[in-house]
Amino acid sequence: VELVESGGGLVQPGGSLTLACSAGGLSYRFYAMGWYRQVPGAERELVATVTPVGKIEAAESVKGRFTITPGDGENRVTLRMKNVKPEDSGVYYCYARGPAIDHWGQGLAVTVSS
Repeated sequence: VELVESGGGLVQPGGSLTLACSAGGLSYRFYAMGWYRQVPGAERELVATVTPVGKIEAAESVKGRFTITPGDGENRVTLRMKNVKPEDSGVYYCYARGPAIDHWGQGLAVTVSS
Protein backbone atom coordinates (compact mmCIF):
# COMPACT_ATOMS: atom_id res chain seq x y z
CA VAL A 1 0.00 0.00 0.00
CA GLU A 2 1.44 3.36 -1.00
CA LEU A 3 0.34 6.55 0.73
CA VAL A 4 0.80 9.52 -1.59
CA GLU A 5 1.37 12.77 0.28
CA SER A 6 1.20 16.34 -1.03
CA GLY A 7 1.55 19.82 0.44
CA GLY A 8 4.09 20.94 2.97
CA GLY A 9 6.84 23.51 2.59
CA LEU A 10 7.68 26.87 4.13
CA VAL A 11 5.02 29.07 5.68
CA GLN A 12 5.16 32.18 7.83
CA PRO A 13 3.82 32.19 11.38
CA GLY A 14 0.11 32.89 11.34
CA GLY A 15 -0.23 31.53 7.83
CA SER A 16 -2.05 28.50 6.43
CA LEU A 17 -1.03 25.26 4.82
CA THR A 18 -2.85 22.17 3.56
CA LEU A 19 -1.56 18.60 3.57
CA ALA A 20 -3.23 15.81 1.65
CA CYS A 21 -2.72 12.05 1.56
CA SER A 22 -4.39 9.35 -0.48
CA ALA A 23 -4.15 5.68 -1.30
CA GLY A 24 -5.77 4.34 -4.43
CA GLY A 25 -6.59 0.95 -5.83
CA LEU A 26 -7.80 -0.64 -2.61
CA SER A 27 -10.98 -2.66 -2.18
CA TYR A 28 -11.45 -1.57 1.43
CA ARG A 29 -11.47 1.61 3.53
CA PHE A 30 -8.86 2.24 6.16
CA TYR A 31 -10.19 2.28 9.71
CA ALA A 32 -8.60 5.71 10.16
CA MET A 33 -6.20 8.07 8.42
CA GLY A 34 -4.31 11.06 9.66
CA TRP A 35 -1.00 12.73 10.37
CA TYR A 36 1.85 12.41 12.82
CA ARG A 37 4.73 14.84 13.27
CA GLN A 38 8.36 14.26 14.14
CA VAL A 39 11.15 16.67 14.98
CA PRO A 40 14.83 15.78 15.36
CA GLY A 41 15.58 13.97 18.60
CA ALA A 42 11.96 13.32 19.44
CA GLU A 43 9.48 10.53 18.89
CA ARG A 44 6.79 10.73 16.27
CA GLU A 45 3.69 12.28 17.82
CA LEU A 46 0.04 12.43 16.92
CA VAL A 47 -1.26 15.50 15.13
CA ALA A 48 -4.73 14.24 14.21
CA THR A 49 -6.54 11.21 12.85
CA VAL A 50 -10.06 10.75 11.52
CA THR A 51 -12.26 7.75 10.76
CA PRO A 52 -14.40 7.48 7.62
CA VAL A 53 -17.42 8.51 9.70
CA GLY A 54 -15.64 11.55 11.08
CA LYS A 55 -14.49 10.52 14.54
CA ILE A 56 -11.42 12.64 15.28
CA GLU A 57 -8.46 12.32 17.61
CA ALA A 58 -6.23 15.40 17.77
CA ALA A 59 -3.40 16.81 19.81
CA GLU A 60 -4.44 19.57 22.18
CA SER A 61 -1.91 21.90 20.61
CA VAL A 62 -3.69 21.88 17.24
CA LYS A 63 -7.34 21.96 18.31
CA GLY A 64 -9.05 25.07 17.01
CA ARG A 65 -6.33 25.63 14.40
CA PHE A 66 -6.11 22.44 12.34
CA THR A 67 -9.01 20.75 10.58
CA ILE A 68 -8.83 17.12 9.45
CA THR A 69 -11.26 15.77 6.89
CA PRO A 70 -11.71 12.24 5.55
CA GLY A 71 -12.22 11.51 1.89
CA ASP A 72 -15.75 11.08 0.58
CA GLY A 73 -15.91 7.37 -0.09
CA GLU A 74 -12.20 7.04 -0.75
CA ASN A 75 -8.99 6.54 1.17
CA ARG A 76 -7.98 10.17 1.43
CA VAL A 77 -7.36 12.62 4.25
CA THR A 78 -6.81 16.38 4.23
CA LEU A 79 -5.26 18.45 7.02
CA ARG A 80 -5.91 22.17 6.85
CA MET A 81 -3.54 24.08 9.09
CA LYS A 82 -4.38 27.64 10.10
CA ASN A 83 -2.61 30.15 12.31
CA VAL A 84 0.51 28.00 12.23
CA LYS A 85 3.24 28.47 14.81
CA PRO A 86 6.98 27.75 14.71
CA GLU A 87 6.39 24.76 16.99
CA ASP A 88 4.25 23.21 14.28
CA SER A 89 7.41 22.67 12.23
CA GLY A 90 8.59 19.14 11.58
CA VAL A 91 8.21 16.23 9.24
CA TYR A 92 4.57 15.25 8.83
CA TYR A 93 3.86 11.59 8.11
CA CYS A 94 0.62 10.36 6.69
CA TYR A 95 -0.78 7.42 8.65
CA ALA A 96 -3.40 4.82 7.78
CA ARG A 97 -4.79 2.12 10.04
CA GLY A 98 -5.46 -0.97 7.97
CA PRO A 99 -7.28 -4.19 8.83
CA ALA A 100 -4.02 -5.96 9.68
CA ILE A 101 -1.19 -3.40 9.82
CA ASP A 102 -0.56 0.33 9.92
CA HIS A 103 0.85 2.20 6.95
CA TRP A 104 3.06 5.26 6.76
CA GLY A 105 3.90 7.80 4.09
CA GLN A 106 7.37 9.04 3.26
CA GLY A 107 6.93 12.31 5.14
CA LEU A 108 6.56 15.97 4.24
CA ALA A 109 8.69 18.75 5.67
CA VAL A 110 6.78 21.68 7.15
CA THR A 111 8.73 24.73 8.26
CA VAL A 112 7.04 27.63 10.01
CA SER A 113 9.40 30.57 9.96
CA SER A 114 9.54 34.22 9.06
